[in-house]
Amino acid sequence: MVKEWQEKLRAASSEEKAKVLRRFFKTGPGEYGEGDKFIGVTVPVVREISAPYSTLPLEEIGKMTQSEIHEFRLAGLLALVQRYKKTKDDEEKEAVVMFYLSQTDHINNWDLVDLSAPKIIGEHVARHPNWAHILYELAESGDLWCERIAMVSNWTIMRHGVYEHTIALADRFMEHKHQLMHKATGWMLREMGKRNRELLIRYLDENAAIMPRTALRYAIEKLERDERVHYMRL
Repeated sequence: MVKEWQEKLRAASSEEKAKVLRRFFKTGPGEYGEGDKFIGVTVPVVREISAPYSTLPLEEIGKMTQSEIHEFRLAGLLALVQRYKKTKDDEEKEAVVMFYLSQTDHINNWDLVDLSAPKIIGEHVARHPNWAHILYELAESGDLWCERIAMVSNWTIMRHGVYEHTIALADRFMEHKHQLMHKATGWMLREMGKRNRELLIRYLDENAAIMPRTALRYAIEKLERDERVHYMRL
């Protein structure tokens, strides 16, 4: 079944798209996606092809998430997202979460993180607050992609009215050296502001002057122009 899955993805691939994706996801020497292999399949197509395979045994899905081909890894992760969403069994949901966490070495670009973490880790923590320790374990890993998983998982958690982890992790990543984490942090603060403007304004009043400029620009994007100017001048 995995071979069939891969063949369908290859049949939908395009070398022209692959060239664009290699540049977009920074696969050159010294870049964050160095050496990643793309075959050129768009996300909607990967999602559509992968949906029927979400019921495969987790070890079979793992053959996709552990592939050297980016779109195969994405396909496996989207199958896990579908698996978590569709199952009503709590033990099965937990099994998906634990399997996902076992695959973090292969969840190694921002799209792989952003398309999966909120819908698996974020959803699980939102449903089971006692699992929030996962966010902090990931945040303390020292691995860029695990750190991003911790941060962007809050996109779902905040939809359930919980903001404390977004704030705590934004504080933690304040001095992070990578721009991808500045973007993720600013993005989550912006999302917090959409749901609770008062919290965002309070956070900015206390921290805007010391925030990385990229994180700040992302965080204030939806504010009024005069507010944006004010915070950028701090």
